[in-house]
Amino acid sequence: MSGVLAVLEQRDGVLRKVSFEVATAARRVGTKVDAVVCSSPGPEACATAIAERAKSGGYGVVVFAATATGKDLAPRVAAKLGVAVASDVTDLAAEGDAIVATRPVYAGKALQKIRVLGKPAVVSVRPNIFTPDARASQEKPETLSVASPGRVVVREIKAAPAGMLDVAEAQVIISGGRGLKEPANFKVLEDLAKAFGGRAAVGASRAVVDAGWRPHADQVGQTGKTVSPSLYFAIGISGAIQHLAGMRTSKVIVAINKDKDAPIFKVADYGVVGDLFEIVPKLTDEIRKLHG
Repeated sequence: MSGVLAVLEQRDGVLRKVSFEVATAARRVGTKVDAVVCSSPGPEACATAIAERAKSGGYGVVVFAATATGKDLAPRVAAKLGVAVASDVTDLAAEGDAIVATRPVYAGKALQKIRVLGKPAVVSVRPNIFTPDARASQEKPETLSVASPGRVVVREIKAAPAGMLDVAEAQVIISGGRGLKEPANFKVLEDLAKAFGGRAAVGASRAVVDAGWRPHADQVGQTGKTVSPSLYFAIGISGAIQHLAGMRTSKVIVAINKDKDAPIFKVADYGVVGDLFEIVPKLTDEIRKLHG
């Protein structure tokens, strides 16, 4: 297998956590891994720079993160290289000269193994799947200079408030649905998230986001963000197929719902039938005790 190009992401000059996962995934399919990061957030210009680097370096594989940025860049780069892209990959392996990628399909009900054709193989890996190895923190990527922004210009990036985690990167996610009744009641979930000592993020179902209760950045699901945390709480969420598609690969799923027949219980590892307004505050108190 020829070299692998890992495309990392940065925010305010600091590599994002998912970048170390990308580097780790890249080393699964090649011993020679080079890492790059774009100097500009403009997608057109970045895609051009990455594609040119991939061509000049003769890489056999180009690996992105399946984040909002990666989902924008990977198809653009693949199109410029004249190859297909395997997106949202949860496992990656080299078999001879071929790359075999595994990805969830049918809302996570099945896993599809595909042999990625064309050189280089372009893939994007799902966040929180590839645990960073010891060498990941030592990555010093080459910065790709971008001459012009192209037709698409990023005018502003609205980052989450200080201390708040992105649901795509959090190890613990507490998501709420219409069962919370009104937007003010999300404070119940925010209190639970704080009890985890900065390791948890608050997510939301599509219905909640469509109603304007929470920002789209919090949405988990097929039209929101796909997540794979160590622990996922689905609170007041019925479990529509659209939502399951975004969180089904979570390591442990805990569902809290007053409807014992809610579809979410079919995928949950632990289910609690009852009033979330009684259960969640008690759970918050117990989590606080565990974290001192």
